[in-house]
This record gives sequence, structure tokens and C-alpha cells, in this order.
Amino acid sequence: MNNKQRKASDFWPILMILALALLTIGGAWSLYLIKGKKVQIEDIKSAEKIIDLSFTSKERKLMLEDVRNQARTYRQLRQIPLPNNVPPALYFNPQVTPNHGTNSVIKNKTTGFESYLNKNIRRPKNLEELAFYPITALAELLRTRQVSSLELTEMYLSRLKKYGPKLECIITLTEELAREQAKRADEEIAAGKYRGPLHGIPWGAKDLLATKGIRTTWGAAPYKNQIPDEDATVVKKLEEAGAVLLVKLTLGELAWGDVWFGGRTRNPWDYEQGSSGSSAGSAAATAAGLVGFALGSETWGSIVSPSSRCGVTGLRPTFGRVSRTGAMTLSWSMDKIGPIARTVDDCALIFQAIIGPDGYDLTCVDKPFSWEPDLDLKSIRVGYLKKEFERDYRNKKNDLQTLEILKGLGLDLIPFELPSNIPIDSLAFILNVEAAAAFDELTRNNQDDLLTRQGRNAWPNVFRQARLITAVEYIQANRLRWLLMKEMAERMKNIDVYVAPSFGPNLLLTNLTGHPAVVVPNGFDESGHPTSISFIGNLFAEDKALRVARAFQQATDFHLRHPQLKE
Repeated sequence: MNNKQRKASDFWPILMILALALLTIGGAWSLYLIKGKKVQIEDIKSAEKIIDLSFTSKERKLMLEDVRNQARTYRQLRQIPLPNNVPPALYFNPQVTPNHGTNSVIKNKTTGFESYLNKNIRRPKNLEELAFYPITALAELLRTRQVSSLELTEMYLSRLKKYGPKLECIITLTEELAREQAKRADEEIAAGKYRGPLHGIPWGAKDLLATKGIRTTWGAAPYKNQIPDEDATVVKKLEEAGAVLLVKLTLGELAWGDVWFGGRTRNPWDYEQGSSGSSAGSAAATAAGLVGFALGSETWGSIVSPSSRCGVTGLRPTFGRVSRTGAMTLSWSMDKIGPIARTVDDCALIFQAIIGPDGYDLTCVDKPFSWEPDLDLKSIRVGYLKKEFERDYRNKKNDLQTLEILKGLGLDLIPFELPSNIPIDSLAFILNVEAAAAFDELTRNNQDDLLTRQGRNAWPNVFRQARLITAVEYIQANRLRWLLMKEMAERMKNIDVYVAPSFGPNLLLTNLTGHPAVVVPNGFDESGHPTSISFIGNLFAEDKALRVARAFQQATDFHLRHPQLKE
């Protein structure tokens, strides 16, 4: 055999090996196209571990074709865009009886604000002293024209520019709009057209509230350039009350924590510490005297937590009290909007202005709010979470002192226990499922990679794992939630308000049941950080919780102390 023949004989085996390899790869690829993309019995068997169930071989075979059809159904449904503001056809109602939350004690009236404005207030020599004045003082200065709204506006804008960057609490200053609204307020007050205690008061909005023509970022990079064409209902209501919008304030991205696409919002008392969230900027700016007040929102602690961290007063209303139209949705059955301010009186004034239905948010109901700041405390039945105060926790000393102060005010505190027959923490995935649905497009289009926080304890991971929670389990959890609400309603028949540590099982439980909470500062820890206490009211009975919280606040001075700021 010559060299030429030898080379030819060597070539054919190599060619055959290459051909076989191509056939193998091609066959495998064809098999994948035909079979690999389809759900197989082995896939169902693997999924059983995720949902903690076990099926027989026969059951899996029966399921197979329908499971495959479900995947096709999902693909068809996903062809229809679902913006964040589209709600589900199911509405959450915190009431377990037709008349729950309404009783003969609550009347359809509100005491005039004049009764608790500071009539003796006088303009200080240094206008910047007004930065930390409550609304009850600022309103009287504006009403009597000792100070103009434009002066207040310029003072707060200057402070926002001076201290805001260090606190990382500003997303957008609304200077042009603020000056326009302030000038209008001054003209109306001068003409005798006084709208009420919020007229001319500068405020800040958590940047999940839509503002017409002004970007509303939700604290997240995928949305940082979106510009709404309509104001949120609460923004409209405050404009009608004459308030002046100064700034869109930071929130943890998509309403979790204090980290947003531009940084981390700082605690004015300790710049090394975040301000907590998700109403991070609202609490920090209020505590730092950069706004007269702010609006925040809560799904699971987002008013209570930053208010506690920053030493300000917050009100989480009953679910369904305040319209969420124009606000970013995180959880249709848990989201609530409320005020963050310097005092309980301020929260009552703001709350009065923003409550009531708008015809769009169908969960929002028309319930009366009766605010009597001097209501006899002895007419209010006040409980306290005895077992919670007995356990060891960080702020126990200040909380126990709070109980002593309340007793000193003549209150007979009644031991109260939360329902314990339902595992509260196990219901937390209700929020995860709703949030995953609200931001489904982020997950499907891999835009969740644009979010700043990417760890296990962050939205991208939560959205993904929530896809594996079955619809059946979500419904079952909500049925258990109804039992929890019913049990809570039964237990609260004997009290109007109860006192609770601001953190612990009470926080998730009352967000699930929809109960209102007032959080106020009650001291400082050994590191000089503010601490807080919470007052939980019956459904739609914010007046009672506010009244007890007001009594405590008037007996202490924690809300009058302010942080040292850095430029």
C-alpha cells in the first residue's frame, strides 16, 4: 500500500467518527426540540418535592397532558400586558362582620382643628427654627400671616439641598411646582380663602406616589425614568387642602428596605446606619426637618420601622381607609398609605385630609373619622401585650417605662393576647405571591437583574421562588387569614386600643388583619438611637389609637428632640 492509499484509509474512519458525532448531536437536539421542551412525568415527580406532595405513577400520567396545556395557557395569557396599576378581580376586606369597625361611639363628625392649634405661637427671629415646628404651630403662623408659605418653602428647599445629599433621601426636588403652590396659598390666605391647617404647609411624597409630569421611580432602576400623566389620589387631596409639594423622597427599591438605585438613605441620628424602610426618605426627611411632613406607605412595617429608626411619629391607617390610586402596588391586600410627621396631632390632621374613597380604588370605603384630641382617656379601654413585654428584647427598658407612664395617666391597662392558633410567619408568603404578580414582567424579561439588591433576601430571588407557590396554597393561606381576622375581632371586642412593642409578631399579624397602628418615639437606646412604641386600634377606630398615643406624647418630650445634621 502506497502512501496515498494509506492516507485515504486513515481519513475514512475519522470521517465516520465525525458523521456519527454529528448524528448523535443532531439526534439529541432533535429529541430536545421534540421532547425536552415539553413537561415530562419526571418533571412532575420533581415538582412534588417543591409542593410537598406525593402522586402515584398513574396520577402523574393522568396529569401530564393537562399540565402541558397549562404551560400553553400561561404563554397565551402573558401576551397581554398587565401594568402595575391593574388590580385583580378579588378584593380584600378586613371586616369579618357587616358592621365591623362602626359603632355608636364613632360619630360622623370631626372636631374643628382650631381647638388644638397653638394660638400663642409667634414668629421666631431665625426662620430656620421653624424647620422642626409641628403643623399645629406652622398652620397658625400661616393663618395669621406671620409667616408666608413661600418663606417656609424656600427655607425647606434650602435645607433639602444642604442636608439631603448626605442623607441620600431625595430623588426629585419639585421646586417649580412648590413655589407655584406656595404663592397661590399666600394669595388665597391673604384673600381670606383659608382652606384649613394644611394650607401652605410644605411636604414630601414617598416616590411610589404618582405625580403628574414628574418622574416617579419606585426607587428602582427599571422605573427611574417613568413619568406619570396623573397625580395619585392622595397627592390630589393634599393639593386640595392647600399643601405644597416640595420633593419626591426615597424608598427602598420596590418598597423594601432603605437601599435604592442611587444609594442608601441614612438615619439622621447616625449616618452610619440606614433609615430602615421602605418609607426611608419620608422618615429621614421628617426627622431632619427637611419637610413639614411626609406621606409613606406600609405593607409590612414600612411606616412603623423607619418612623422607629428615625424617631418620628407615624400612622398606619386601617386597610381601606385611604385610596391607593396612583400608588405603586406591591400587595393588593396589604398596601396602606399614611402620614409620617412630628406629632400625633399632625398625623390626625393629615389623615383627615387624605381619607375617603375616590371611585377608583374599590377597596377604599367611606367611614367617618371623629377626632377629639381631649377625649376623656378613661372612656377608652386600653390593653397591652403582656407576654410580649415579658420576653427579653432590645428595647424592653423603654417599653416598660412607657407602660408606667400610661398607668400614671390613669389608664387601667388590660392584659391582652394575640391569637396563637395560627402560625403567623407561615402566612407571610401571601405578600410574596402578590408582589411577584405585581412585578411578573421583571422576572419574565430578566429586568430583575437591574435591581440593586440581588441576594437571597431581596426581591429578585423572592419573585422567582414565589412562582413555585401554588395557587391552592395561596388561597388556603388567605382562608387561614380570614380565621385570624375573625379571632382578632373577637379578642378586640373588650378593648379599643392595645399597646405593643413596635417589632415582633404583632407587626405582621396586624398588617395581615388590616388594623391601624400609631407609632411614636419612646426614648433612646444605649447607642443614642431612637426607640418607639406602637398603639394598635380597632378597625376604622384610628381616633382612639391616636388619642392614647397623644396622651403619652404630651407626657414625654422624646418627639421634641432632634438629630445633629451633617452637610
